[in-house]
Amino acid sequence: MPTTPDLSSNKKYVAIAGNIGAGKSSLTKVLSDYFKWKAFYERVDDNPYLSDFYGDMRRWSFNLQVFFLSSRFKHQREIEELPYSVVQDRSIYEDAEIFARNLHEMALMTSRDYENYCDLFSIMTSYLRPPHLLIYLRAKVPTLVGHIQQRGRDYESTIRIDYLERLNGHYEDWIDRYDIGPKLIVDVDELDFVNSDTDRSEIISRIESRLFGLFPDE
Repeated sequence: MPTTPDLSSNKKYVAIAGNIGAGKSSLTKVLSDYFKWKAFYERVDDNPYLSDFYGDMRRWSFNLQVFFLSSRFKHQREIEELPYSVVQDRSIYEDAEIFARNLHEMALMTSRDYENYCDLFSIMTSYLRPPHLLIYLRAKVPTLVGHIQQRGRDYESTIRIDYLERLNGHYEDWIDRYDIGPKLIVDVDELDFVNSDTDRSEIISRIESRLFGLFPDE
């Protein structure tokens, strides 16, 4: 089990969690620009499995999840070795708790593959330390759909509403159980931190309070 990181350290490691289209990459850039942190983005554009996965989830589910798991493990090991602060687009914990779990429950990943995947996840995360702060972007499905449509990725056009709803359910269950480090929940249905200076300042202020305030764990 990972140990809680030392929050007295000047170096900060912040991870952004949330469903597809919640705004993780956008907030990662906002925080990177504002705090001058190095940004680690989820591998999407150069992912060799993503397009195939959305075309045939059952065939490519295990391949995709192992690719993401390996990529995020490498990122997090690099993050831990860096001497400066970092913000990460999606945490490694979401891979197992949300996506692989959902694929298995939908019979899109076999029990054999899922058990193998969970073993890999358990071994990998035993070598990692959790973020100083996990920020969960909570969004309803209409908000997610709006964001997905705005960015216009061809392979995401086949994502079903019920798939997003199932993922949201898993996210809510996971964030309620998350106890390996501090967390901050941000409801983004009514916030536009990309286009609104006021909304952006509000989110940054909440994050600063949690990371640098007198009582950061509260």
